[in-house]
Amino acid sequence: MPPEAERAPRADAARNVKRLLDAARAVFAEQGPDAPLEAIAERAGVGVRTLFRHFPHKEALVKTVLRQAITERLPPILYRTPDYEDPALALRSVMEAVLALIDLERNTLAAAANPGTMVTEVIAPVLEPLAALTERAQAAGALRDDVTGDDVTRVLAMLTNVLWAIPEGGGWHRYLVLVFDAFRPGSTTPLPPAEAEPLATRTRP
Repeated sequence: MPPEAERAPRADAARNVKRLLDAARAVFAEQGPDAPLEAIAERAGVGVRTLFRHFPHKEALVKTVLRQAITERLPPILYRTPDYEDPALALRSVMEAVLALIDLERNTLAAAANPGTMVTEVIAPVLEPLAALTERAQAAGALRDDVTGDDVTRVLAMLTNVLWAIPEGGGWHRYLVLVFDAFRPGSTTPLPPAEAEPLATRTRP
């Protein structure tokens, strides 16, 4: 088979995946987390069989949509973190970016069977940058010494649960500021021992 003939189906498949992801994001935003997969396939201009060929179940589609959003929108924030004079503010900016993204995609996340578990999976690409920023902030004396990168990740995952209790539009900023102040030096209450198994090990496929 000529190389051109092999590339054509792959290109078609890639286009279909992109259409499905874009359609899923739009349909969940418009119709809510209970939107039928048939509506997503129709919006994408493909058949339901094509949808299931690429995404065998709803969870796979939701995870891919959220992962795509993370990989598309967070790198610019991560690239700017060295520009911050206060590395703790750089860390907070990344946490803000993640929460803003989850807030924007809250209907997509709510379509997952277990949104809490899904959050820890989709934010896996930012775990290492968060850990590095945590160490950098501690080295600068801008973060308490007993905080770990895993603490930051778990708090970030917990803060996503605030989204379900408040309207869309960024009301979660208040709670991020309140929680982040606890990361700053000067706290007089020692932390209990950290959990033995880091969250990162639980998010690996």
